[in-house]
Amino acid sequence: MRPRRKSTKSRVVAPPVTVTIDSIGARGDGVAQGPSGPLFIPGTAPGDTVVAAPGEKRGDGWAAKMLDLITPGPDRVDPVCQHAATCGGCSLQHLDLSAIARIKRGHLVEALSRRGISEDLVAQTREVPPGTRRRLRLTIVRPGGRAMIGFNVRGTSRLIDIQECPVARPEIVALLPALRDLATSMNSLGKGGDIQVTLSDTGFDLMFIPARPSDPDLAERQRLVSFAEKHDIARIAWESDGFAEPVAARRPARLIIAGVPVDLPIGAFLQPSREGEAILVDLVRAGLPPDAKIIADLYAGCGSLSLPLAVGGANVFAAEGESAPVDALRRAAAGLRVQAECRDLAKHPLTEQELARYDAVIFDPPRAGAAAQAERLAWSTVKTIVAVSCNPATLARDLGVLMDGGYEVQQVTPVDQFTWSSHLEAVAVLTR
Repeated sequence: MRPRRKSTKSRVVAPPVTVTIDSIGARGDGVAQGPSGPLFIPGTAPGDTVVAAPGEKRGDGWAAKMLDLITPGPDRVDPVCQHAATCGGCSLQHLDLSAIARIKRGHLVEALSRRGISEDLVAQTREVPPGTRRRLRLTIVRPGGRAMIGFNVRGTSRLIDIQECPVARPEIVALLPALRDLATSMNSLGKGGDIQVTLSDTGFDLMFIPARPSDPDLAERQRLVSFAEKHDIARIAWESDGFAEPVAARRPARLIIAGVPVDLPIGAFLQPSREGEAILVDLVRAGLPPDAKIIADLYAGCGSLSLPLAVGGANVFAAEGESAPVDALRRAAAGLRVQAECRDLAKHPLTEQELARYDAVIFDPPRAGAAAQAERLAWSTVKTIVAVSCNPATLARDLGVLMDGGYEVQQVTPVDQFTWSSHLEAVAVLTR
């Protein structure tokens, strides 16, 4: 039998067009009006006049490729990284940082306006500088056994073997050549996988995640231990089939949060930079009334918000859906007024009766937002809510639910701690 031919996406063959970029879309692409609808053109800036080739259908418009830059817009700058033109890690490195802050605030304003929240309530963007990111998840491929480490080319599965990364802490960049040599020697990685690199306050915390489940053999385990000794690594772990095992644990991978040492679980979530975390803590504190003494911190993680509040004298209930961060927070908070509970807030949100005892509630959910918990909060008697979010769309949805329940938005502050990417954090304060 003749093999069935694989289906392919229909591709529009259209002649190049000359257009002027009007704005930056939510994915970081320049948006221009083409003959048949919007064109989404990576690597372009507002005010650029470019020659672009329309391609595949994308949403209500067309993906396109810039063929030539005729006239640069006022916000265009030269990228600082040699990989900027192709690397999928950054999409906005060709824009001035002040323009990025303005554009991201505009995206937040647009999302909130759909819920009737006025632009007057949105503060100016708080920015985190480049070179501060303490956590990266990098891809490893091993063509012919020689490892490459980096990020995918934008929109493809091809890898860029990065030689620099101005987003990351310099210590992480300096370790890349040694990690590349180590990955080359690790046959248990097969064709590749990922490596999560975290720079804790006590040193590097590394976790290898092979693309296919596998375990390092004895010689490879010894190699990992030797690598940890040579490069003064705090911990190296290996995750296979969902189970993470410490292979070399020379000392705890530890963060100091508000003066409190917290031993990080393997693979634990933390804010991408110390600087960004400090901004979030300041905004949360500023949003709480001075007399708020009993506070719920929902989606608490390892306590990046709970611990500063507890050190400041508050009585904090911290809820988190994973047990390892809860255990870490309990150990760290010994002697402080912190009660930590492992609880899936999507399935079992705090009820109105449980919420009644709190002077204020903070929630900092993943990108999917806090829909179920927002519904219960909307019916609660809590006086002040501070919402932290990394997704303007789900933040707007959750704030809309709270507003329908009688809360008023006092202020929303965008926080750009994802330098040169299209992502944005925000902190919203609501009262009733």
